[in-house]
Amino acid sequence: MSNLREFTYPSSDGVHQIHAAEWTPDITEPRGVVQLVHGISEYILRYAPFAEYLTRYGFIVVGDDHLGHGKTASGPEEYGFIAEQDGWTHMADDVRALRVLTGEKYPGLPYFLLGHSMGSFLARTYLIRWPGTLTGAILSGTGQEPAPTVALGKFLTGIGNPRKVNKLVNSLSLGAYNKKFAPNRTSADWISRDEQIVDAYVADPLCSFVPTAGMNHDMMGGLQFIAGKENLSRMDKDTPVYFFSGDKDPVGGMGEGVRKVCGFFRDAGVKDVTMKLYPGGRHEMLNETNRDEVYADVLSWLEKHLPQ
Repeated sequence: MSNLREFTYPSSDGVHQIHAAEWTPDITEPRGVVQLVHGISEYILRYAPFAEYLTRYGFIVVGDDHLGHGKTASGPEEYGFIAEQDGWTHMADDVRALRVLTGEKYPGLPYFLLGHSMGSFLARTYLIRWPGTLTGAILSGTGQEPAPTVALGKFLTGIGNPRKVNKLVNSLSLGAYNKKFAPNRTSADWISRDEQIVDAYVADPLCSFVPTAGMNHDMMGGLQFIAGKENLSRMDKDTPVYFFSGDKDPVGGMGEGVRKVCGFFRDAGVKDVTMKLYPGGRHEMLNETNRDEVYADVLSWLEKHLPQ
């Protein structure tokens, strides 16, 4: 049994209150903290089943709704838009702020960051900007498009109104992901083989919005930042990192993009880098048909990396 507390804290944008959630186990001495960083077009309470699983093994779990997402957005008019300027920086700063708040509340506990998809890009940004402040990091559904592709995407999304949807860019990204699973049953077949998960995602207004040009522009800038060799060299070499993805995840290039990013980390000197690719798995391994196996693998990695 876990206890859920929802709360807010100020965003670095100086405008919004960030909505956050904390799940705590019914024990007096928790083993550690896992901070979740969600992906694009979703929100933190989607992770409740996984969070509740971790609390059963003594972990506190926290996470926030990023700017333009979930309960942080003031309404549908803000879904999919981060900020007029420095959106990626604001999102990363908000992740850091939650790390600081939670660390102050639970001083001395091992602290892990788990980022999924866009959240994995934010987690990689965190590892560069705040090295040495985590016990370990877990990256789910990550990847890295070729530099010219990212540069083109950033250029295209920098044209016109940042609050509008760039249909061309979205057709080349989310639309292209789904085409790999044609003939398509829904617009989100690419996220999971579990049809109930896909149907719930499509029906959820907090997931079914399309990212604006501004959000895509911010994310392209983030992808450029986390691929830079000089930036990668700033990571703490002693912070262990675990990658997991499906080998049919188009965000990770059907596994090749995940291997590429693992190479980035190893080339940067990170000492403990491990990876697991699940055969047939799509983008959301925490919501896949074999999620019990995935949950257990994440737990096993966490337990192996708790300080003795």
